[in-house]
Amino acid sequence: MRFHTRKLVKPEDLNSNGTLFGGKVLAWIDEEAALYSIIQLENSKIVTKYMSEINFMSAAKQGDVVEIGIQVVKFGKTSLTLNCEVRNKMNHETIVTVDNIIMVNLGENGKPAPHGKTKVEFVKDRLAASEMS
Repeated sequence: MRFHTRKLVKPEDLNSNGTLFGGKVLAWIDEEAALYSIIQLENSKIVTKYMSEINFMSAAKQGDVVEIGIQVVKFGKTSLTLNCEVRNKMNHETIVTVDNIIMVNLGENGKPAPHGKTKVEFVKDRLAASEMS
């Protein structure tokens, strides 16, 4: 799994117990999944269709640095299925896992559209290919 984003847990991210609010971390996960999908599918029109069971495993507190990892589970015709792990950057303790996040590729009409992708692509490889042509 690749960890692309880091977040600092700030006072406004805390719940009444003084730990990272679940809704805040879910918003971070949703944003990260969307950004990852936009880059993979090369389309800015992406929506979240589904998130499977969310497993909160440990707490994060103010001042902790957390990192969000995303990994492709599979490519569908119009979708991309991901899994996610949020962990503490300093001790690698898992904070949250989500087994399946389904992101859907939309066409100009706002309806699901085939994306034509079948494997993970890295931007550096796309750039190298475009320089060769």
